[in-house]
Amino acid sequence: MVSGSELKVCVLGLGYIGLPTAAVIARTGAQVVGVDVHQHVVDTVNSGKVHIEEIDLDGLVSGVVARGNLRASLDIEPAEVFVIAVPTPFRDDHTPDIGYVLKAATAIATVLKTGDVVVLESTSPVGTTEQVAALLGQLRPDLKIPGHCAGSADVAIAYCPERVLPGRILVELIDNDRVIGGVTPRCARKALQFYRRFVRGACVTTSAKAAEMTKLSENAFRDVNIAFANELSMIAEKMGVDVWEVIRLANRHPRVNILSPGPGVGGHCIAVDPWFLVSAAPERTPLIRTAREVNDGKILHVVDTASSMIAAHPGAKVGCLGLAFKANIDDFRESPALKVARELAHRFGDRIAIVEPYAAALPDAFAGSGACLIDVDSALEACDILIVLVDHDVFRSIPLDERADKLVYDTRGIWQDQPRSLPAEPLRLVG
Repeated sequence: MVSGSELKVCVLGLGYIGLPTAAVIARTGAQVVGVDVHQHVVDTVNSGKVHIEEIDLDGLVSGVVARGNLRASLDIEPAEVFVIAVPTPFRDDHTPDIGYVLKAATAIATVLKTGDVVVLESTSPVGTTEQVAALLGQLRPDLKIPGHCAGSADVAIAYCPERVLPGRILVELIDNDRVIGGVTPRCARKALQFYRRFVRGACVTTSAKAAEMTKLSENAFRDVNIAFANELSMIAEKMGVDVWEVIRLANRHPRVNILSPGPGVGGHCIAVDPWFLVSAAPERTPLIRTAREVNDGKILHVVDTASSMIAAHPGAKVGCLGLAFKANIDDFRESPALKVARELAHRFGDRIAIVEPYAAALPDAFAGSGACLIDVDSALEACDILIVLVDHDVFRSIPLDERADKLVYDTRGIWQDQPRSLPAEPLRLVG
Protein backbone atom coordinates (compact mmCIF):
# COMPACT_ATOMS: atom_id res chain seq x y z
CA MET A 1 0.00 0.00 0.00
CA VAL A 2 1.29 3.43 -0.92
CA SER A 3 2.08 5.88 1.87
CA GLY A 4 1.49 9.49 2.88
CA SER A 5 0.00 11.95 0.42
CA GLU A 6 0.35 9.41 -2.40
CA LEU A 7 -2.45 7.28 -0.95
CA LYS A 8 -5.82 7.80 -2.64
CA VAL A 9 -8.94 6.79 -0.74
CA CYS A 10 -12.49 6.68 -2.05
CA VAL A 11 -15.28 6.86 0.56
CA LEU A 12 -18.71 5.85 -0.71
CA GLY A 13 -21.45 7.62 1.22
CA LEU A 14 -21.01 11.04 2.85
CA GLY A 15 -23.50 10.72 5.69
CA TYR A 16 -23.08 10.82 9.47
CA ILE A 17 -20.23 8.28 9.31
CA GLY A 18 -18.86 8.63 5.80
CA LEU A 19 -18.12 12.36 5.87
CA PRO A 20 -16.34 12.39 9.26
CA THR A 21 -14.38 9.30 8.21
CA ALA A 22 -13.36 10.89 4.91
CA ALA A 23 -12.29 14.08 6.68
CA VAL A 24 -10.25 12.25 9.33
CA ILE A 25 -8.46 10.23 6.63
CA ALA A 26 -7.83 13.39 4.60
CA ARG A 27 -6.25 15.02 7.65
CA THR A 28 -3.48 12.40 7.48
CA GLY A 29 -2.43 13.79 4.11
CA ALA A 30 -4.15 11.16 1.94
CA GLN A 31 -6.04 12.24 -1.16
CA VAL A 32 -9.70 11.47 -0.42
CA VAL A 33 -12.66 11.61 -2.76
CA GLY A 34 -16.09 11.19 -1.21
CA VAL A 35 -18.81 9.79 -3.42
CA ASP A 36 -22.47 10.56 -2.77
CA VAL A 37 -25.67 10.24 -4.80
CA HIS A 38 -26.99 13.66 -3.76
CA GLN A 39 -25.79 16.69 -5.72
CA HIS A 40 -26.40 19.08 -2.80
CA VAL A 41 -24.14 16.95 -0.57
CA VAL A 42 -21.37 17.00 -3.17
CA ASP A 43 -21.71 20.76 -3.67
CA THR A 44 -21.79 21.45 0.07
CA VAL A 45 -18.63 19.44 0.78
CA ASN A 46 -16.77 20.90 -2.17
CA SER A 47 -17.55 24.37 -0.84
CA GLY A 48 -15.85 23.40 2.42
CA LYS A 49 -19.09 23.19 4.37
CA VAL A 50 -21.06 20.36 5.99
CA HIS A 51 -24.66 19.19 5.68
CA ILE A 52 -24.81 17.45 9.06
CA GLU A 53 -24.39 18.61 12.66
CA GLU A 54 -21.34 17.19 14.42
CA ILE A 55 -18.96 18.86 16.85
CA ASP A 56 -15.84 20.28 15.11
CA LEU A 57 -16.69 18.62 11.78
CA ASP A 58 -17.24 21.93 9.99
CA GLY A 59 -13.76 23.19 10.82
CA LEU A 60 -12.10 19.91 9.86
CA VAL A 61 -13.90 19.66 6.51
CA SER A 62 -13.18 23.29 5.72
CA GLY A 63 -9.48 22.73 6.37
CA VAL A 64 -8.96 19.52 4.41
CA VAL A 65 -10.99 20.82 1.46
CA ALA A 66 -8.98 24.04 1.41
CA ARG A 67 -5.73 22.01 1.40
CA GLY A 68 -6.96 19.90 -1.48
CA ASN A 69 -7.02 16.63 0.46
CA LEU A 70 -10.80 16.13 0.32
CA ARG A 71 -13.27 16.63 -2.47
CA ALA A 72 -16.66 15.14 -3.31
CA SER A 73 -18.06 13.65 -6.49
CA LEU A 74 -21.13 11.93 -7.85
CA ASP A 75 -18.91 9.41 -9.65
CA ILE A 76 -16.61 6.63 -8.47
CA GLU A 77 -12.90 7.11 -9.13
CA PRO A 78 -9.89 4.78 -9.04
CA ALA A 79 -8.21 4.58 -5.63
CA GLU A 80 -6.01 2.31 -3.53
CA VAL A 81 -8.58 2.01 -0.72
CA PHE A 82 -12.37 1.97 -0.99
CA VAL A 83 -14.46 2.52 2.14
CA ILE A 84 -18.18 1.70 1.91
CA ALA A 85 -20.24 3.76 4.37
CA VAL A 86 -23.75 3.61 2.93
CA PRO A 87 -27.08 2.98 4.72
CA THR A 88 -28.26 -0.54 5.57
CA PRO A 89 -31.94 -0.11 6.49
CA PHE A 90 -34.49 -2.81 7.17
CA ARG A 91 -37.66 -3.49 5.22
CA ASP A 92 -41.22 -3.35 6.58
CA ASP A 93 -40.92 -6.97 7.73
CA HIS A 94 -37.68 -6.11 9.60
CA THR A 95 -35.48 -8.06 7.19
CA PRO A 96 -32.24 -6.26 6.31
CA ASP A 97 -31.78 -4.45 3.01
CA ILE A 98 -28.16 -4.48 1.80
CA GLY A 99 -29.04 -3.08 -1.62
CA TYR A 100 -27.02 0.10 -1.08
CA VAL A 101 -23.95 -1.95 -0.12
CA LEU A 102 -24.19 -4.12 -3.21
CA LYS A 103 -24.74 -1.06 -5.40
CA ALA A 104 -21.57 0.48 -3.94
CA ALA A 105 -19.64 -2.73 -4.60
CA THR A 106 -20.92 -2.74 -8.17
CA ALA A 107 -19.57 0.78 -8.65
CA ILE A 108 -16.21 -0.17 -7.15
CA ALA A 109 -15.96 -3.10 -9.54
CA THR A 110 -15.72 -0.69 -12.49
CA VAL A 111 -12.41 0.78 -11.24
CA LEU A 112 -10.97 -2.02 -9.06
CA LYS A 113 -7.39 -3.05 -9.78
CA THR A 114 -4.69 -5.31 -8.37
CA GLY A 115 -3.44 -4.19 -4.96
CA ASP A 116 -6.62 -2.36 -3.92
CA VAL A 117 -8.30 -2.70 -0.53
CA VAL A 118 -12.10 -2.69 -0.12
CA VAL A 119 -13.49 -2.13 3.38
CA LEU A 120 -17.15 -2.28 4.32
CA GLU A 121 -17.99 -0.10 7.35
CA SER A 122 -21.78 -0.12 7.09
CA THR A 123 -23.47 -2.10 9.86
CA SER A 124 -24.49 -5.27 8.03
CA PRO A 125 -25.97 -8.74 8.49
CA VAL A 126 -23.47 -11.52 9.07
CA GLY A 127 -22.15 -12.69 5.71
CA THR A 128 -22.51 -9.36 3.87
CA THR A 129 -18.76 -8.87 3.37
CA GLU A 130 -18.55 -12.30 1.77
CA GLN A 131 -21.46 -11.33 -0.50
CA VAL A 132 -19.48 -8.25 -1.54
CA ALA A 133 -16.51 -10.47 -2.36
CA ALA A 134 -18.70 -12.84 -4.36
CA LEU A 135 -20.22 -9.94 -6.31
CA LEU A 136 -16.82 -8.49 -7.12
CA GLY A 137 -15.73 -11.92 -8.28
CA GLN A 138 -18.70 -12.10 -10.65
CA LEU A 139 -18.18 -8.60 -12.00
CA ARG A 140 -14.40 -8.83 -12.30
CA PRO A 141 -13.45 -12.38 -13.34
CA ASP A 142 -10.08 -10.98 -14.44
CA LEU A 143 -9.10 -10.41 -10.80
CA LYS A 144 -8.31 -13.02 -8.15
CA ILE A 145 -10.83 -12.31 -5.38
CA PRO A 146 -10.17 -13.53 -1.82
CA GLY A 147 -12.29 -16.52 -0.91
CA HIS A 148 -12.88 -17.22 -4.59
CA CYS A 149 -9.42 -18.07 -5.84
CA ALA A 150 -6.49 -20.34 -5.20
CA GLY A 151 -3.30 -18.81 -3.85
CA SER A 152 -2.78 -15.12 -3.23
CA ALA A 153 -5.62 -12.78 -4.14
CA ASP A 154 -5.20 -9.61 -6.19
CA VAL A 155 -7.27 -7.45 -3.82
CA ALA A 156 -8.14 -7.38 -0.11
CA ILE A 157 -11.71 -7.25 1.23
CA ALA A 158 -12.53 -6.61 4.88
CA TYR A 159 -15.17 -5.42 7.32
CA CYS A 160 -14.53 -2.75 9.97
CA PRO A 161 -17.64 -1.32 11.64
CA GLU A 162 -17.75 2.16 13.10
CA ARG A 163 -18.28 2.36 16.88
CA VAL A 164 -18.88 6.06 17.45
CA LEU A 165 -21.27 8.19 19.46
CA PRO A 166 -22.93 11.15 17.71
CA GLY A 167 -21.52 14.32 19.19
CA ARG A 168 -18.13 12.61 19.70
CA ILE A 169 -17.59 11.11 16.26
CA LEU A 170 -14.28 12.80 15.42
CA VAL A 171 -12.78 11.83 18.76
CA GLU A 172 -14.05 8.27 18.76
CA LEU A 173 -13.08 7.57 15.14
CA ILE A 174 -9.51 7.99 16.30
CA ASP A 175 -9.49 6.83 19.92
CA ASN A 176 -11.88 3.87 19.93
CA ASP A 177 -10.67 0.32 19.38
CA ARG A 178 -11.50 -1.13 15.96
CA VAL A 179 -12.43 -4.68 15.02
CA ILE A 180 -11.14 -5.53 11.54
CA GLY A 181 -12.48 -8.67 9.94
CA GLY A 182 -10.98 -9.99 6.73
CA VAL A 183 -12.40 -12.39 4.19
CA THR A 184 -8.99 -14.00 4.74
CA PRO A 185 -6.31 -13.29 7.37
CA ARG A 186 -4.23 -11.56 4.71
CA CYS A 187 -7.17 -9.27 3.93
CA ALA A 188 -7.44 -8.35 7.61
CA ARG A 189 -3.75 -7.50 7.75
CA LYS A 190 -3.98 -5.29 4.66
CA ALA A 191 -6.96 -3.40 6.14
CA LEU A 192 -5.10 -3.13 9.45
CA GLN A 193 -2.28 -1.23 7.74
CA PHE A 194 -4.82 1.28 6.46
CA TYR A 195 -6.60 1.89 9.78
CA ARG A 196 -3.32 2.24 11.60
CA ARG A 197 -2.82 5.50 9.67
CA PHE A 198 -5.48 7.35 11.65
CA VAL A 199 -6.65 5.15 14.57
CA ARG A 200 -4.94 5.47 17.96
CA GLY A 201 -7.10 2.79 19.60
CA ALA A 202 -6.27 -0.89 19.40
CA CYS A 203 -6.95 -2.52 16.04
CA VAL A 204 -7.86 -6.19 16.47
CA THR A 205 -8.08 -8.53 13.50
CA THR A 206 -10.55 -11.38 13.10
CA SER A 207 -12.77 -12.90 10.42
CA ALA A 208 -15.29 -10.82 8.50
CA LYS A 209 -18.24 -12.78 9.94
CA ALA A 210 -16.99 -12.39 13.51
CA ALA A 211 -16.55 -8.63 13.01
CA GLU A 212 -20.04 -8.32 11.55
CA MET A 213 -21.59 -10.20 14.45
CA THR A 214 -19.54 -8.19 16.96
CA LYS A 215 -21.12 -4.96 15.75
CA LEU A 216 -24.63 -6.39 15.87
CA SER A 217 -24.02 -7.85 19.33
CA GLU A 218 -22.88 -4.51 20.72
CA ASN A 219 -26.07 -2.78 19.68
CA ALA A 220 -28.34 -5.66 20.64
CA PHE A 221 -26.76 -5.59 24.11
CA ARG A 222 -27.62 -1.91 24.45
CA ASP A 223 -31.14 -2.47 23.16
CA VAL A 224 -31.85 -5.27 25.65
CA ASN A 225 -30.63 -3.19 28.58
CA ILE A 226 -32.62 -0.14 27.50
CA ALA A 227 -35.69 -2.35 27.15
CA PHE A 228 -35.33 -3.36 30.80
CA ALA A 229 -35.20 0.30 31.84
CA ASN A 230 -38.20 1.18 29.66
CA GLU A 231 -40.24 -1.73 30.97
CA LEU A 232 -39.30 -0.76 34.52
CA SER A 233 -40.49 2.79 33.88
CA MET A 234 -43.92 1.57 32.80
CA ILE A 235 -44.23 -0.66 35.88
CA ALA A 236 -43.23 2.23 38.14
CA GLU A 237 -45.74 4.53 36.47
CA LYS A 238 -48.55 2.03 37.09
CA MET A 239 -47.53 1.75 40.74
CA GLY A 240 -47.19 5.48 41.27
CA VAL A 241 -43.46 5.27 41.96
CA ASP A 242 -40.74 7.59 40.65
CA VAL A 243 -38.68 5.36 38.38
CA TRP A 244 -35.73 7.78 38.42
CA GLU A 245 -35.46 7.45 42.18
CA VAL A 246 -35.75 3.66 41.93
CA ILE A 247 -32.95 3.49 39.36
CA ARG A 248 -30.75 5.86 41.33
CA LEU A 249 -31.13 3.74 44.45
CA ALA A 250 -30.82 0.38 42.66
CA ASN A 251 -27.60 1.54 40.99
CA ARG A 252 -26.02 1.95 44.41
CA HIS A 253 -25.72 -1.85 44.37
CA PRO A 254 -22.13 -2.65 43.31
CA ARG A 255 -23.23 -5.01 40.54
CA VAL A 256 -26.27 -3.15 39.20
CA ASN A 257 -26.17 -0.52 36.47
CA ILE A 258 -29.67 0.15 35.14
CA LEU A 259 -29.73 2.50 32.16
CA SER A 260 -32.02 5.50 31.78
CA PRO A 261 -35.47 4.98 30.24
CA GLY A 262 -36.87 7.21 27.53
CA PRO A 263 -39.68 7.41 24.97
CA GLY A 264 -38.21 4.50 22.98
CA VAL A 265 -34.98 3.82 21.11
CA GLY A 266 -33.85 5.56 17.94
CA GLY A 267 -30.87 6.17 15.72
CA HIS A 268 -29.26 4.34 12.84
CA CYS A 269 -27.87 1.51 14.99
CA ILE A 270 -29.64 0.38 18.15
CA ALA A 271 -33.15 0.63 16.71
CA VAL A 272 -32.15 -1.28 13.57
CA ASP A 273 -29.23 -3.66 14.09
CA PRO A 274 -30.87 -6.17 16.50
CA TRP A 275 -33.35 -7.03 13.76
CA PHE A 276 -30.42 -8.27 11.65
CA LEU A 277 -29.74 -10.94 14.28
CA VAL A 278 -33.44 -11.78 14.63
CA SER A 279 -33.77 -12.12 10.87
CA ALA A 280 -30.74 -14.44 10.71
CA ALA A 281 -31.94 -16.77 13.49
CA PRO A 282 -35.59 -16.04 14.40
CA GLU A 283 -36.00 -19.24 16.41
CA ARG A 284 -32.97 -18.46 18.59
CA THR A 285 -33.50 -14.76 19.37
CA PRO A 286 -36.59 -14.48 21.62
CA LEU A 287 -34.85 -12.09 24.02
CA ILE A 288 -33.52 -9.78 21.31
CA ARG A 289 -36.90 -9.72 19.56
CA THR A 290 -38.74 -9.00 22.79
CA ALA A 291 -36.38 -6.13 23.60
CA ARG A 292 -37.11 -4.59 20.22
CA GLU A 293 -40.84 -4.99 20.81
CA VAL A 294 -40.61 -3.45 24.29
CA ASN A 295 -38.71 -0.43 23.02
CA ASP A 296 -41.01 0.07 20.05
CA GLY A 297 -43.97 -0.43 22.37
CA LYS A 298 -42.69 2.32 24.67
CA ILE A 299 -43.29 4.79 21.84
CA LEU A 300 -46.97 3.79 21.73
CA HIS A 301 -47.18 3.97 25.51
CA VAL A 302 -45.83 7.53 25.52
CA VAL A 303 -48.26 8.54 22.78
CA ASP A 304 -51.21 7.11 24.71
CA THR A 305 -50.12 8.63 28.02
CA ALA A 306 -49.53 12.04 26.49
CA SER A 307 -52.81 11.87 24.56
CA SER A 308 -54.76 11.17 27.75
CA MET A 309 -53.05 14.09 29.45
CA ILE A 310 -53.81 16.45 26.55
CA ALA A 311 -57.41 15.27 26.18
CA ALA A 312 -58.00 15.90 29.91
CA HIS A 313 -57.14 19.58 29.39
CA PRO A 314 -59.22 20.84 26.43
CA GLY A 315 -57.79 23.92 24.78
CA ALA A 316 -54.40 23.66 26.48
CA LYS A 317 -51.43 24.44 24.25
CA VAL A 318 -48.85 21.64 24.20
CA GLY A 319 -45.10 21.93 23.68
CA CYS A 320 -43.26 18.79 22.52
CA LEU A 321 -39.61 19.27 23.41
CA GLY A 322 -37.28 17.61 20.94
CA LEU A 323 -37.34 15.51 17.78
CA ALA A 324 -33.79 14.10 17.57
CA PHE A 325 -33.06 10.53 18.58
CA LYS A 326 -30.61 11.69 21.26
CA ALA A 327 -29.44 14.87 22.92
CA ASN A 328 -27.61 17.74 21.20
CA ILE A 329 -27.59 16.40 17.64
CA ASP A 330 -29.65 16.97 14.49
CA ASP A 331 -30.08 13.28 13.64
CA PHE A 332 -33.76 12.26 13.42
CA ARG A 333 -33.27 8.74 12.05
CA GLU A 334 -35.66 6.25 13.71
CA SER A 335 -36.24 8.85 16.42
CA PRO A 336 -38.90 7.87 18.97
CA ALA A 337 -39.29 11.55 19.86
CA LEU A 338 -40.19 12.38 16.28
CA LYS A 339 -42.66 9.50 16.12
CA VAL A 340 -44.37 10.58 19.33
CA ALA A 341 -44.54 14.24 18.30
CA ARG A 342 -45.78 13.37 14.82
CA GLU A 343 -48.62 11.23 16.18
CA LEU A 344 -49.65 13.89 18.70
CA ALA A 345 -49.55 16.56 16.00
CA HIS A 346 -51.87 14.60 13.76
CA ARG A 347 -54.21 13.86 16.67
CA PHE A 348 -54.37 17.34 18.17
CA GLY A 349 -53.45 19.63 15.28
CA ASP A 350 -52.58 23.24 16.02
CA ARG A 351 -52.64 22.65 19.77
CA ILE A 352 -49.20 21.08 19.31
CA ALA A 353 -46.03 23.17 19.10
CA ILE A 354 -42.65 21.55 18.45
CA VAL A 355 -39.41 22.78 19.98
CA GLU A 356 -36.30 21.44 18.25
CA PRO A 357 -33.22 23.69 18.39
CA TYR A 358 -31.44 21.54 15.78
CA ALA A 359 -34.12 21.96 13.10
CA ALA A 360 -34.75 24.97 10.87
CA ALA A 361 -38.14 23.60 9.80
CA LEU A 362 -40.45 20.75 10.72
CA PRO A 363 -39.80 17.46 8.89
CA ASP A 364 -42.21 16.41 6.14
CA ALA A 365 -43.86 13.98 8.56
CA PHE A 366 -45.71 16.96 10.10
CA ALA A 367 -47.16 18.20 6.82
CA GLY A 368 -50.87 18.95 7.13
CA SER A 369 -50.95 18.43 10.89
CA GLY A 370 -51.29 22.07 11.88
CA ALA A 371 -48.35 21.81 14.30
CA CYS A 372 -45.77 24.58 14.31
CA LEU A 373 -42.06 24.90 15.15
CA ILE A 374 -41.27 27.42 17.88
CA ASP A 375 -38.28 28.23 20.08
CA VAL A 376 -38.00 27.23 23.72
CA ASP A 377 -38.77 30.68 25.12
CA SER A 378 -41.95 30.93 23.09
CA ALA A 379 -42.98 27.47 24.31
CA LEU A 380 -42.49 28.48 27.94
CA GLU A 381 -44.69 31.53 27.37
CA ALA A 382 -47.43 29.92 25.30
CA CYS A 383 -47.70 26.26 26.35
CA ASP A 384 -49.65 24.90 29.31
CA ILE A 385 -48.35 21.32 28.87
CA LEU A 386 -44.73 20.36 28.23
CA ILE A 387 -43.77 16.90 26.97
CA VAL A 388 -40.02 16.26 27.26
CA LEU A 389 -38.94 13.86 24.51
CA VAL A 390 -35.22 14.69 24.13
CA ASP A 391 -32.75 15.71 26.82
CA HIS A 392 -31.10 18.55 24.92
CA ASP A 393 -28.92 20.74 27.13
CA VAL A 394 -31.11 23.76 26.40
CA PHE A 395 -34.08 21.92 27.94
CA ARG A 396 -32.09 20.81 30.97
CA SER A 397 -31.15 24.44 31.62
CA ILE A 398 -34.76 25.58 32.15
CA PRO A 399 -35.12 26.39 35.89
CA LEU A 400 -38.07 25.28 37.95
CA ASP A 401 -39.52 28.76 38.30
CA GLU A 402 -40.05 28.93 34.51
CA ARG A 403 -42.01 25.68 34.41
CA ALA A 404 -43.54 25.31 37.87
CA ASP A 405 -47.00 26.21 36.58
CA LYS A 406 -46.85 23.72 33.69
CA LEU A 407 -48.25 20.24 33.39
CA VAL A 408 -45.18 18.14 32.55
CA TYR A 409 -44.68 14.69 31.08
CA ASP A 410 -40.93 14.14 31.38
CA THR A 411 -39.95 10.97 29.50
CA ARG A 412 -36.23 11.66 30.00
CA GLY A 413 -36.11 12.44 33.71
CA ILE A 414 -34.33 15.78 33.24
CA TRP A 415 -36.64 17.71 35.58
CA GLN A 416 -36.73 15.59 38.69
CA ASP A 417 -37.33 18.73 40.75
CA GLN A 418 -40.72 19.20 39.06
CA PRO A 419 -43.48 18.97 41.70
CA ARG A 420 -46.15 16.37 41.14
CA SER A 421 -49.42 15.39 42.75
CA LEU A 422 -51.19 12.05 43.05
CA PRO A 423 -51.24 9.87 39.92
CA ALA A 424 -54.91 10.74 39.38
CA GLU A 425 -54.00 14.41 38.84
CA PRO A 426 -50.38 14.32 37.68
CA LEU A 427 -48.21 17.35 37.36
CA ARG A 428 -45.43 15.07 36.23
CA LEU A 429 -45.94 11.62 34.83
CA VAL A 430 -42.86 9.42 35.06
CA GLY A 431 -42.10 7.87 31.66
